[in-house]
Amino acid sequence: MPGNKIQCTLCPHNCIIADGRTGICGARKNNGGNIELITYGIISGYALDPVEKKPLYHFYPGTNILSIGSYGCNMRCDFCQNYNISQRVAAGFTTVTEAEKIVGDAQASPDNTGIAFTYNEPVIWFEYIRDVALKAREKGLKTVMVSNGYVNPDPLEEIVSFTDAFNIDLKAFSDESYRRLTGAGIEPVRESLKMIAKSGRHLEITTLIIPGQNDSADEIDKEARWIASELGKDIPFHLSRYFPMYKREDPATSGATISGLADIASRSLDYVYAGNISSGILQDTKCPVCHKTVTRRSGYSVRLMNLDKMGNCTSCGTKVYKYFT
Repeated sequence: MPGNKIQCTLCPHNCIIADGRTGICGARKNNGGNIELITYGIISGYALDPVEKKPLYHFYPGTNILSIGSYGCNMRCDFCQNYNISQRVAAGFTTVTEAEKIVGDAQASPDNTGIAFTYNEPVIWFEYIRDVALKAREKGLKTVMVSNGYVNPDPLEEIVSFTDAFNIDLKAFSDESYRRLTGAGIEPVRESLKMIAKSGRHLEITTLIIPGQNDSADEIDKEARWIASELGKDIPFHLSRYFPMYKREDPATSGATISGLADIASRSLDYVYAGNISSGILQDTKCPVCHKTVTRRSGYSVRLMNLDKMGNCTSCGTKVYKYFT
């Protein structure tokens, strides 16, 4: 391109980047006509979390997962709870954590399933998550991505090849709402969801419910029906309670709103959960056939019950958990 510009084709922004500058995400830089990941190995967060915190309720429930993140994001959500890292450029950081170190720590961590790429947007960290994930797979560890799903099909195909489970944030269900809330369109995210579901990788979906923005009964009904028809009625769906954060000062979403929307979504989907809410009832898992409670959750405390060793309901034999230990 003229002037040594280069196009990044990782996500649908398809940024044209001038020499010495970064794209929208702040992580991918034009260095002399080549894309450089300036956050390679740069860690912003590093913790052993319950897998339910991602949230993943149907992927080895009750276990831990080593969770890591970096800096930058390819969306501009004004309600981001991790804005201090997602909207920050990783300037001045020089300590690189090698993939082998991450994998070694994951192996040494108690009751650990694997490694989760989370906290900021992992898609923009592509080269690093690939290197970590491939080494993790060699050691029998699972890999998880907590992502906004805003990625082009070709790189997503490669990501799917080395990732075992996804939680994708579906932030609204109309393109107008999506662009207003995130600065990006919804269609690439829906295409990503369909591609992940078709691959057979484990998939869960989270929608943060913001008052007056994406909390209408009609929108949630359409979203749940779309998930059921396009992805599968057994996809776990998390409706998460919003609290004022970053630039947005709307009042927190009420528990009653979350409960009502969960009831609506449950008409179409087998597994609907409430996040950031005190009531444990909307966090428990019930068999979708006989309605026997098979998992009770209180915060991140998990009690499994009425399940055989394969994750099937002992009352009626229905497969509840495909990924179970």
